[in-house]
Amino acid sequence: MSRPYHHGALRDALIAESQALLAEQGLEAVSLRELARRLDVSHSAPERHFRNRQELLDALTTRGFEMLTESIQRALAEDGVDIEGRFRAAAKAYVSFAIANAPLLELMFTSKASSGNPETAGAAARLFTLTAEMVGESSAQASSGALGPLRYVVVATLQGIANLVATERIRPEQIDEIIEQAVSVFAPTVSLSTQRNDDL
Repeated sequence: MSRPYHHGALRDALIAESQALLAEQGLEAVSLRELARRLDVSHSAPERHFRNRQELLDALTTRGFEMLTESIQRALAEDGVDIEGRFRAAAKAYVSFAIANAPLLELMFTSKASSGNPETAGAAARLFTLTAEMVGESSAQASSGALGPLRYVVVATLQGIANLVATERIRPEQIDEIIEQAVSVFAPTVSLSTQRNDDL
């Protein structure tokens, strides 16, 4: 007998189970039919929430961006006083997320995640907005575009470190050293750009 779920609970369960399946067996194993089997619901039940596999992947990707953004926000709240502290805290949160959710992080930044989905695009934009705030970009600076590219440099740097950790190119004992090296290179650049913008 199929397990009963109320409307909202099944959607959440499908996303959570798809994340677990992605981690266990990889992207190719994620399908609406397999999720229905694992959740013990009818084969048609997932289609009430996701018309196809891509919609499910979009929802999973959105969840990933939300989780990563929340992780960085928590880290910044605890240890984000100055530019160096913000970058260090964000880098550690990003790497921790990558270690715990490597397949999900890969999905978030590949073409398998549909950039045309407004919820996914919005969740990704919130991550980039957070990195803009992390480097001290104010509303006025964002409007002028003076620091705009830096938000992408931040994410690219954090993503690069996280990918190297997730693929074991960086050993666990090297993580702190790599992050400190990134801080030493990145923080002065941000400080100089912020100072130049303030002088305008």
